[in-house]
Amino acid sequence: MSLADLTLDRWRSFDLAAAGRLADEAAAQVGGRVVLLDVVAHLGGPLHRVRIEREGREFALIPGGTVRLGFDLDAWEPTPAQAADYAGSVDEGYGYGHEDLKGYLADVLSPPRTATLATVLMAVEDEALTGPAVDMPASLAARGLRIPGADEWEHACGAGADTLFRWGNECPLDEPSYGSGRLRHEPNAFGLHIAYDSYGTELSGDPAAVHGGDGGEAVCGGYGDLLGWLPLATANRNPYAAEFTYGPDGEGMYEEFSTRPVLSLR
Repeated sequence: MSLADLTLDRWRSFDLAAAGRLADEAAAQVGGRVVLLDVVAHLGGPLHRVRIEREGREFALIPGGTVRLGFDLDAWEPTPAQAADYAGSVDEGYGYGHEDLKGYLADVLSPPRTATLATVLMAVEDEALTGPAVDMPASLAARGLRIPGADEWEHACGAGADTLFRWGNECPLDEPSYGSGRLRHEPNAFGLHIAYDSYGTELSGDPAAVHGGDGGEAVCGGYGDLLGWLPLATANRNPYAAEFTYGPDGEGMYEEFSTRPVLSLR
């Protein structure tokens, strides 16, 4: 079986020994070594997590296949606290003109859909850009890496969960969406340190999207507690932040942005 064709469902069916053999095969393909093989409870069952070290950087195994992406607004209702917080933001003139929270989310989240993705290794930590965003693909290619696709990033973050955030549908509105909060900094189901600080701005192959944060725009702008957390939502592609990032104002600020390198498998 090609590692690239490994599906998340099949990966979840393996026992520890089988998962270990595939982890060793993936490490051998990229010239790395397995540094972690463990199991966590996820979506009602066990999920093996693999980390492979290559040239001083750790990568997590992200099983692919046909996966569900986006956020289904029709199947979700905000909590009273979320609705009230957003109403306060609207009263202050925020929300991009959307009186209704679902209308706002429809504007900034990707829609529900399926996509077929290859299994890859993705960097556990994002890394700061070393030049303008348009130069990053070539810079990564010189190291045998590539920038993730927007769908790859979203799948890697949510790990199959259909909730607003990778940890669930709610966020602690009485805590900041940046800094050292435990909830945000815990590794996700695949072992990635991802969507952990609203001051982050991760780039993918889609110039109409940014991920995992908005550069602190909502927090610094005083948009409201919920709007400060929503940049961490798994399906948040934030087209307004992307327009700034890839526009003339963001071109000279590339050190403020990051990406999450990917190693392709065969």
